[in-house]
Amino acid sequence: MGVGIAGTDGVGETVVIEETGLGRFQVEARVGSAAILVDEPVSAGGLGTGPNPYDLLCSALGACTLMTMRLYAERKAWPLARGRVRVTHRRGALQARDVFHRDITLEGALDDAQRARLLEIAERCPVHLSLERGADVTTDLVPPARAADGAATTDAHRKDMEEACD
Repeated sequence: MGVGIAGTDGVGETVVIEETGLGRFQVEARVGSAAILVDEPVSAGGLGTGPNPYDLLCSALGACTLMTMRLYAERKAWPLARGRVRVTHRRGALQARDVFHRDITLEGALDDAQRARLLEIAERCPVHLSLERGADVTTDLVPPARAADGAATTDAHRKDMEEACD
């Protein structure tokens, strides 16, 4: 982990998160032309207007898992009619190791070997691998004029999914 003053390489995917001014915790996360409200439930002092940050982590893991399995099934021309991933997050204390559990449902005329292979592919989805190996987080303090930089996304996630399917 690092903290610094100004200066980032500008490479990679960028999401911009800003306070909306509504409620204690409501923020808007923007990437490209898409936006999502992130908040805490009313019981935690928020407005309950969107998922909380851990909900987003679970969503990222579930979405990446399903997208990667879909990509693999399409490449193999396997009859995956529909997939569903249910992700549960738990942690005993702030410094304890997080546990993300996935329940995966695969519909379609898949045989046992195909189902087993898709579960192996789920273990290789890029977000799963990121969570599993951990990440380095760096921080820069930037002046307000520079903070106006917009959000951008790349096709890096798609390339990572394709690599997971190879």
